[in-house]
Amino acid sequence: MSEEGRFKIHLEQQEGFQINVAFDWKHAADLLMDEPPPLGEQKGPNASRLLAAAAANCLSASLLYCVFKEEPPDNCLRAEAVCVMVRNEKKRLRVGRMEITLILGEAVTASPRFARCKGLFEDFCVVSASIRQGIPMRVTLRDEAGNVLHETE
Repeated sequence: MSEEGRFKIHLEQQEGFQINVAFDWKHAADLLMDEPPPLGEQKGPNASRLLAAAAANCLSASLLYCVFKEEPPDNCLRAEAVCVMVRNEKKRLRVGRMEITLILGEAVTASPRFARCKGLFEDFCVVSASIRQGIPMRVTLRDEAGNVLHETE
């Protein structure tokens, strides 16, 4: 695989398990990460939560781009990310699987491009495609009434 690009973010431990993340984009706010008790104080998301958020965000952006290109309407999509934690044979906590659900507004489902995009968008999501190489992931598309419109394992 050839290297297509790279970026660098900076992390700095503040106190306890609180770590400040500074991104390489001028207008991106820093992010405080922390661990849940008993290690940390839960003052920010931990790495597992950010992994789930990253997968859901990437899938959301990929679907919106496929359906609308550069101009998606406001408030037309919500997402839920479930990260299932398991213990391995050494009793170490691991991300066992992820379940991502995108809840689509009518602007998405009524788009003429939606039928084509629902089977295509996942392949262009950098993060979820990478995660899937090591962690099982189910992706479900639902309309606002809860009807399943598409699902992949």
